[in-house]
Amino acid sequence: MFEQTMTRLHELMIVLYAISILFYFIDFLNKNRKANLFAFWLLAIVWVLQTIFLFLYMIDTGRFPVLTIFEGLYFYAWVLITLSLVINRLLRVDFTVFFTNVLGFIIMAIHTFAPVQVESRAMAEQLVSELLLIHITMAILSYGAFSLSFVFSLLYLLQFKLLKEKKWGQRLWRISDLSKLEKMSYILNAIGVAMLLLSLILGMQWAFIKLPNFILYDPKIIGSFILLILYSIYLYLRIKKNVFGKSLAMLNAAAFLIILINFFLGSRLSSFHFWYS
Repeated sequence: MFEQTMTRLHELMIVLYAISILFYFIDFLNKNRKANLFAFWLLAIVWVLQTIFLFLYMIDTGRFPVLTIFEGLYFYAWVLITLSLVINRLLRVDFTVFFTNVLGFIIMAIHTFAPVQVESRAMAEQLVSELLLIHITMAILSYGAFSLSFVFSLLYLLQFKLLKEKKWGQRLWRISDLSKLEKMSYILNAIGVAMLLLSLILGMQWAFIKLPNFILYDPKIIGSFILLILYSIYLYLRIKKNVFGKSLAMLNAAAFLIILINFFLGSRLSSFHFWYS
């Protein structure tokens, strides 16, 4: 019972950490101080829980937890979170904070879901299954964000066409203005990129644990990384190159077509993504 409770708390930390990274990513893109503050306090909760577990483990074992690979991973993740909190409060270096947390999340996911550290085989199998569940859920949520972003881009293109052709009518007024449509599409893509990145991290972790003949050049994996790159380019053009308007909306629509190809064709060609088919 105690082992199961501790496992659930570690899974809760992973979820809170993922949400924190999502808000840090929003702040990283837009310098949103509210998102930064929310991310900071979520990460602070994770740090408190980690610190408590660290001290409990030290009391239980009577030593500093660095003698095994999994003890070292946990302490390493704790150090990264500590440094991230300090940097966020004192230095305000958003670029460093975001990527430090991505690295910390990877380390913490490896520690939490690695079955080697769990004494009970049944619990270890359950952990791996739950890792897969979180991976799939995050992937589908990211696809949902991209899909809704695609809808906003289509409405943008339709509104743009109506305005260009000067077709004033009820349909024109029922569609929101261009700037709002573009902003919503951008925000949803930012959320989708963060969730897809976290999903890929957890998915790779599951594959390394569960699949003895795991290959990185699986069609589904390649397609997912292509999607991540495409939507990252979208964000880069929007933020750094100040690309707006019709060209960005068309790029977003093209990226969504890649999602459909990856979801349906990539799943059928993949050697282990059969549950998506």
